[in-house]
Amino acid sequence: MPASPLTDAELDRALADLTDWRLGDDGLTASFTVDRGALPGFYAALAAAEDEAGHHARVTVLYTTVDLALNTHDAGGAVTAEDTAMAERVTRLVADHGGRAARG
Repeated sequence: MPASPLTDAELDRALADLTDWRLGDDGLTASFTVDRGALPGFYAALAAAEDEAGHHARVTVLYTTVDLALNTHDAGGAVTAEDTAMAERVTRLVADHGGRAARG
C-alpha cells in the first residue's frame, strides 16, 4: 500500500522539528555545507542510509554544498512520513560529518 501524503498540520509539525528543511516544489528540500575532506564519507553514509530505508533523495553536490530533495513517488510526489524520517536521518548524518546548514 502506498504511503499517505502528510496533511498540512502534519507537515507543519514536522517542519517545526526539521528547522533546516523547507517545503518546496520538489518536496522537502535542504542545503548543507560539508567540508571537502568529509564529503566522501558523508555521501557514503547517506547512500547506505537511503538503501537501508529503501527511500532515496535527489542529491546535488557542488563543491562543498549538498542540496537534497525528498518526496515519495508512490504518493504522487507528495511528502510522507518516509520523507520526514529520512530528513531527520540526513540532518544527523550531516552533523556526524561536521556539516552544517547552508545559509543563503
